[in-house]
Amino acid sequence: MKIAVLPGDGIGPEIVAQAVKVLDVLKKDGMQIELEAAPIGGAGFDAAGDPLPEATLELARAADAVLLGAVGGPQYDRLPREKRPERGLLRIRKELNLFANLRPALLYPELAAASTLKPEVVSGLDIMIVRELTGDVYFGQPRGIEVRHGERVGFNTMLYAESEVRRVAHVAFGIAMKRGRKLCSVEKANVLECSELWKEVVIEVAQEYPEVELSHMYVDNAAMQLVRNPKQFDVIVTGNIFGDILSDEASMLSGSIGMLPSASLDQNDKGMYEPIHGSAPDIAGRDLANPLATILSVAMMYRYTFADMATADRIENAVKKVIAQGDRTGDIWTEGCRKVSCSRMGDAVVAAM
Repeated sequence: MKIAVLPGDGIGPEIVAQAVKVLDVLKKDGMQIELEAAPIGGAGFDAAGDPLPEATLELARAADAVLLGAVGGPQYDRLPREKRPERGLLRIRKELNLFANLRPALLYPELAAASTLKPEVVSGLDIMIVRELTGDVYFGQPRGIEVRHGERVGFNTMLYAESEVRRVAHVAFGIAMKRGRKLCSVEKANVLECSELWKEVVIEVAQEYPEVELSHMYVDNAAMQLVRNPKQFDVIVTGNIFGDILSDEASMLSGSIGMLPSASLDQNDKGMYEPIHGSAPDIAGRDLANPLATILSVAMMYRYTFADMATADRIENAVKKVIAQGDRTGDIWTEGCRKVSCSRMGDAVVAAM
C-alpha cells in the first residue's frame, strides 16, 4: 500500500505525525506500507512556488491513498489568489476526481459534556454527511472580480451537471443502504435552479433504492434542524458549498471539530483522507492540537480504500479506549479528565492498539 503523506501547514505536520505513528504500528505488525511525503498548500508554495507542486500531484496520482493534514496560514493571505494554499487543496481534489466527500459526525458517550448542546440532544449522535466535492460554486465558471459601471463586482457561478449529481447520489444511497436506510437530500430548490435540478436527479436515482426512505430539506432549515434535533438525520447528501458549511456545524455537535475525519473518494474508491478542521496557525508548533480526527481518517482509509474492516475497527477501537480512559486534548477537556498534548494523545492511541 503506497500512501502519499501531505502534512501541509500550521498544525498539519503535528497531527499527521501522530497518524504516521499508527501506520508505523501496522508496518511493524507486518503490513506492507510505503509512505512518501511531499509539500502542499503554503509548504508547497515555499518549496516550489506552487500550492500544488507538480511532483506532489504526481505522487498523489501514483499512490493508492493520500493522507493530508491541513493547509493555510495568515502569511500567505497576500499572495495572488491562484498561489494561495487553499487553491492547492481545491486543485488536488479536482485533479484526482475526488467527487464524494464523506464526513461522519459521531459523538463518543464520554464527550457529551464537551458538546455545546445539551447531552440529551446529542447523546447517541451518528450522522454521515455526503458532500459533492468537485462541482458547485467553488469550481463553476465564469468567476472573478471586475469593474462594472465604475465599481468592482465579484461573481461566481453555481453549476451542476446532471451526471455530477447522479454519481454522488449513488454514493449516498449506497451508504444509506448500509446504515439506517434513511437519506435526506439538502438543497435550496425553492430559489435556485441548480438546486431544482439537484432535487429532480436525486428523486430519479431514488427509484433504484426502494428500501431507502428519501426526504428533502432546504439548507437553511437543515442548518436549524442540526442544532434543534440532530438525531433525526442518518445520512445527508448535499452540494459542495452547503456540505462545507453543514459539516462544520455538525462537527460541534460531537464536542470538537478536532474529532471529525473525512474521506474524499473517486469512482474506484481511491481516496484522500484528512481531518475536516483547518491549519489552526494560532496553536501551530505548540503540541496542543487534537490528532484524533487525523488518526480516525486513517481508519476511514482502511475502511473505504483498502476494504480492511478489521484494521479500521482496530484503530477506531483504540481511539474509543483512549477517550474512555480519560485522555483529552484541550479542545475536548472537561473537569476530571487528564489533559494531554498532541504527541501524548498519539502515543496513547498507539499504546491502545
